[in-house]
Amino acid sequence: MAVTTPSAGPAAADALTSFTAHTRLLIVAPHPDDETIANGLLIQQVRAAGGEVGIVLLTDGDNNPWPQRWVERRLYIGADGRRRWGARRHAELLRAMQRLGVPAAALQQLHWPDLGVTSRLLSTHQAAVAALTSAITTFRPDIVVAPALGDRHPDHGSAHVLARLALARLPSAPGLLTYMVHGLQSDTPALRLEGSPTEQAAKRFALSAHHSQLVLSGGRVQRLSGRAERFFAVPPSLAAPDGGLPWRPPAALHPWLRLSLVDAAGAHTWRWREAPLRRGDAGGYQLSPPRGEPVASPRFARLSLAVPSPWIFDHWGWCEV
Repeated sequence: MAVTTPSAGPAAADALTSFTAHTRLLIVAPHPDDETIANGLLIQQVRAAGGEVGIVLLTDGDNNPWPQRWVERRLYIGADGRRRWGARRHAELLRAMQRLGVPAAALQQLHWPDLGVTSRLLSTHQAAVAALTSAITTFRPDIVVAPALGDRHPDHGSAHVLARLALARLPSAPGLLTYMVHGLQSDTPALRLEGSPTEQAAKRFALSAHHSQLVLSGGRVQRLSGRAERFFAVPPSLAAPDGGLPWRPPAALHPWLRLSLVDAAGAHTWRWREAPLRRGDAGGYQLSPPRGEPVASPRFARLSLAVPSPWIFDHWGWCEV
């Protein structure tokens, strides 16, 4: 069952949440399994209406060492091992797609490094945005779904930024909905899918194709997949009205902090103390654009800690500025 909210206006809500034989849905998936965990019910409902579904996969999901060590009974994983794991996850994805009624030809792959979407965005900005723009124009969707900006997995948050920048390049952009996998979003969704018992069973069957992701984290993955699917419209502006940043990191961390700014013009990264920051009247930080460069919209900032850590999830992540 789909429940819509009128926050974007009835016509806009209907365009994004009413599926017909003319619907063309494109899912931006950072890793194999995101298409099922967050979108398995959505895929089924679009297909049941006669619409078409495409998937653009950003990474091969090859940097997933602990399940690989468990399955393959080996400790060391080199470049060949990562390629082998990526091929395994590719085969799992194709099986999941088949179980959801999506043909293999609907898959576009960018083959970016797993846990490397952020570095791809920051280091090869124009090429990365162009690659996703090309995937979107190739499929010609009227609805794009992509990860939410606040998703704490770095590949997911950066995928949102890439999707927004890619869509901003198009003269007539499709509608955009976002989904959250790692984290919570308190906004009212534009679309909420509970699914019928038959649809829920089909989603579980598709998820079981991703065996490599279930061997060590089956309970967590199944809990994520078992939630109602919630999709959010992107408001006209997510930015603070004064251009302020939401972070006030303690001074003790300043030497190890890195601040990045990304917009249509390019990407910049600074040490915190070298960033073009100023203190606002309320004591928060405000970010100025690099001197001499035009201000492009949308613009996003990311705060990160330049210290190696086994914890892969973002503490601060991205915000819109």
